[in-house]
Amino acid sequence: MTATLGTVDLRLAERLRDLTLSVHAGEVTAICGPNGAGKSTLLSCLAGLVAPDAGVVAMGGRLLRAVPAKERARGIGYLPQAPEIAWDVTVEVLVSLGRLPWEDARTAEGREAIEEAIAAMDLAAFRDRPVTRLSGGERARALMARVLATRPAWLLADEPLANLDLSHAITLMRRFREQARLGRGVVLVLHDLATAMNYADRVIVLEKGRLAADGEPGRALSSAVIERVWGCDARWLGEPGAQALSLG
Repeated sequence: MTATLGTVDLRLAERLRDLTLSVHAGEVTAICGPNGAGKSTLLSCLAGLVAPDAGVVAMGGRLLRAVPAKERARGIGYLPQAPEIAWDVTVEVLVSLGRLPWEDARTAEGREAIEEAIAAMDLAAFRDRPVTRLSGGERARALMARVLATRPAWLLADEPLANLDLSHAITLMRRFREQARLGRGVVLVLHDLATAMNYADRVIVLEKGRLAADGEPGRALSSAVIERVWGCDARWLGEPGAQALSLG
């Protein structure tokens, strides 16, 4: 798998309009925008879960729709905004489902990936607990661990910080940065603009299904862009990497 995942002139039933972009491995890319801007739709298209009405999604120079399902599941780890858990299994079993595309949950490599994901999401104390007995934040961490256990080339997550307390949210963003340093592509839908500013390498801003801004965070989330897209007077406070957004 090569280092780009991209769209070409993507259109989808008025939710996305003539959107052309590529995202790259080794980077954390944040997709931001107001409610209804098309963020989740774009992420679903990149994951191969929604087919556009026009245009294509390509992965490593291959049309995503032509990539066999198992290969796609190995290469792309996707966490939806409202994931469902079909069975009341333990946390460890849930996380181990991330190895299904590889069919190796009982091998040394599979177990290593599972244990690594459990540790990354601070779930060791919950490994034997049924998921129905977890809090919302604990369940969110378990679901993220399932994605991490796959060790995909691409990590796509829709609002992954929802339900997480401050400490675990910061830890997860640091994990995403580590994954990017390992060469994986990380694409996140984020509503928290300060998180995008401080942790992303690149920010894509959508407005009514169109590309409103694209670039390094300081440019894509400038005060002028925020005022134009979100309709808010805003200014950034603090040093790069630790900035806060002041709204007036």
